Amino acid sequence: MHDHIGKKREAGNGAFSIQRMRRSNSSAMPHAHSHSFYELYCLLEGERVYLMNGEVYTAEKGDVVIVVPHDLHSTASSQLGHFERVLIHFHPEFLGAADQGILQLPLFQKSTLLRAPSKELPEIERILTQMIAECKEEQPLYSNYVRHQLFELLIRLHRIHDVAPRTRESIHPMHQKVAEITTYIHAHYQEALTLEELARQFFISPAYLSRVFLKLTGCHISEYVRIVRIQEAQKLLRTTRRKVQVIAEQVGFEHISHFNKTFKKVAGLPPVRYRQSHYE
Repeated sequence: MHDHIGKKREAGNGAFSIQRMRRSNSSAMPHAHSHSFYELYCLLEGERVYLMNGEVYTAEKGDVVIVVPHDLHSTASSQLGHFERVLIHFHPEFLGAADQGILQLPLFQKSTLLRAPSKELPEIERILTQMIAECKEEQPLYSNYVRHQLFELLIRLHRIHDVAPRTRESIHPMHQKVAEITTYIHAHYQEALTLEELARQFFISPAYLSRVFLKLTGCHISEYVRIVRIQEAQKLLRTTRRKVQVIAEQVGFEHISHFNKTFKKVAGLPPVRYRQSHYE
């Protein structure tokens, strides 16, 4: 298998993007992260390990990982290094007002992995291939056609979800241990959490925990804790009118200057500007 990283194609003035990638070696995201749009990770070949909000899944051929806005996630290689996937990003407004209601269905309310029956795979891959071709050729009304195809894909995924059994999480023992630790971090992010304390609490050597955690999340435990804290701060900035100082203290920062610096590094802009961007 030869590596191939397709060009990222867009439609709807950037409200939709799609990219096909094939790789023969291990790869991972730079670090666990979240974003304000939906993500569909469609695995065509190989295996990938996905960590989403404290749960670890092993994606196999034909699986679709659905990541909802603002959910923390990362992906890494499994023991099978090679894989081929199509990655879709879209903002809700790309669907249009009449079709956005589909995102209120249970499947699109929480990040999860959907295991499609083998009989559905040819149709799913057909839709993906057509969307890539439409975005590449940019014929008249191509954004409208891609919008129609995305809606068809979401309907198919919803129907699969209605009849499919619950997807099993990863059975790798260390994956489960990392899942327990990330769940603990999400519940106790306000506290002082260190690698050594977590390793002692979960009966793992610090060196081994650090190595496995880095492989699955793309970041060290200390960085993951900071990302979780900033993610919680982002939620409070979007949904409340609390002062930035108060929010900083609530999510575990003792000094406002440290909070401001960390927030800008993780979110890309200062807290006040982030809040303004969600009320403009």
